[in-house]
Amino acid sequence: MEEIMFRLADDTDPVVLVELYDAAARWMQESGIDQWKPGGKGVEHFRQRMAEGEVWLAEAAGHIVGAFELWWRDEPAWGPRPAEAGYVHRLMVDRGRAPAGTGRAMLAHAERRIAAAGREWSRLDCVASNPRLRTYYEGAGYAVVGEQSAKTDGGGSPYAVTLLEKRLV
Repeated sequence: MEEIMFRLADDTDPVVLVELYDAAARWMQESGIDQWKPGGKGVEHFRQRMAEGEVWLAEAAGHIVGAFELWWRDEPAWGPRPAEAGYVHRLMVDRGRAPAGTGRAMLAHAERRIAAAGREWSRLDCVASNPRLRTYYEGAGYAVVGEQSAKTDGGGSPYAVTLLEKRLV
């Protein structure tokens, strides 16, 4: 597998992040997955995520091949919680350039970052109507621990998400 390098997103990256998001959203639509919509996250979304948490880019062979957001709290999905976890969001890969295993490499990088911050849990959620994604996360060692039936993202109607977590050793 090609070596994947990681770096924090900077002020020059939000446009690339929007492009990654839109490409992932188009792939979902083409695959019959009702989740993300092209245009659903703009430059301001990613600037805000960079200000409030961390946004990581994955690079291979000189190209950005993926990205993810790392949050330090996620009350819309998980409610108020002690500072015991990191929350992975918007795991995105460039399906035309990403080497096989890029998604798992990004999850592993997020988990290392969370553990380095002294937190023992990696948590994420996925839309309850996306069993393929749930299976993917379970295959990466995440366990389903519940469902949030009315999560909102500030942009539309509430939707159900499956909550998954992995204990980091």
